[in-house]
Amino acid sequence: MSFNPLQERGIPLDRQLRNWRELDVAPIDPDHADPYTRCRVITMNGIEVEAILFSHQFNRHCPDPAVKQQLAEVRFIEAQQQKVVNWLLPGLSSVLETTIAYEQVAVDLTAWVARMEPDPYLKRAYQFGVLEDFDHLYRYANLYEMIEHRKAEKIVDNLTEVMPGRPTYLHHRHPIDNLREPYDRNATAPISKLHALTIMSAEQQTMNFYMNVGPTYMEPIARQLYQEIGLIEEEHVTHYESLVDPGETWWEMLLNHEYNECYLYHSFMETESDPRVKAIWELHLNMELEHLRIAAELFKRHDGRDPQEVVAPVLPAPVTFEPNKGYLRDLIATQIDYTTIGTGYVQEAHERFERYQEAIMGGERPASEVVIDDNRAKSGEEYRLETEGPHPVPSLRAER
Repeated sequence: MSFNPLQERGIPLDRQLRNWRELDVAPIDPDHADPYTRCRVITMNGIEVEAILFSHQFNRHCPDPAVKQQLAEVRFIEAQQQKVVNWLLPGLSSVLETTIAYEQVAVDLTAWVARMEPDPYLKRAYQFGVLEDFDHLYRYANLYEMIEHRKAEKIVDNLTEVMPGRPTYLHHRHPIDNLREPYDRNATAPISKLHALTIMSAEQQTMNFYMNVGPTYMEPIARQLYQEIGLIEEEHVTHYESLVDPGETWWEMLLNHEYNECYLYHSFMETESDPRVKAIWELHLNMELEHLRIAAELFKRHDGRDPQEVVAPVLPAPVTFEPNKGYLRDLIATQIDYTTIGTGYVQEAHERFERYQEAIMGGERPASEVVIDDNRAKSGEEYRLETEGPHPVPSLRAER
């Protein structure tokens, strides 16, 4: 059934405020919850954090007191939504277990978006990035086995394979080579705008998470690995945010943010396996419909256009968390040896890439390589979770 969020009625804003008891939701059970329920929670936390940060930036650049008041009211509700969503994560899980779930999100959400993206250039950006997140999952899984003596299949539940992608040390590129060409806001498909905003928000939240939790570990190798991958997540945020047309007005960006929240809450309401969590997605969708209505009115008043000129007339097919094993193996077999130069992709290591690699390594082996050797020495072998037959052999350029 088609669903046009611009024509649906949501909960009036003055009825959306929740008290402490209502905000204090019980977390999901880490031992029995569907891993993809946790993935949906992590995704929506990133989406809500982006909504809040964007609204703050808009507030700092907006001279209109009436608009600032509307932004502040909606932003506080978004902050309540973020607390509910993020507090669904179980306190029983260690930081490293949550990290592995973050990387499962990065792998299966980005792979799904890459499969669904109609624009070849944007699709290539997602294919490039997912091979790096895939390798991060492998590095963190080995750290998990080494310092917590547990295996990542407990977290990913065989839905996502754990094995090498593009080696993490090859992700350190010159900053200008992380910039991409933006889509054309006047020509690109509405779904492409939603894809870009979704993956940018998810990667931004991963970057924020690693920046804050990395130094909480005592083990030197853990601190070093979070620092290394945290820097790469900054590269990924640059990579994905560059895809968004910088010519979008503040009103257009606000409209896209609110529409995307409706899209994702509706998607997850449609696909959620946990009835209690599904009810939260439904409640938040009904809140976001009102946020979208407010954004649409601001867009019409200040941008002078009809929102239907910018967003899809009905919600696209739901975003779906599902295994992407075959798709990822195909990418590993065909695209593992790519790096970037300017806004494009090349298979040869160019001079600027080599110089930056040498500078950032400082003559030392990176933590992402050391953690595999250390776990192999401690556990007898490195950790992998392969469920689909032999792992495709990467290019020789991926060996170190």
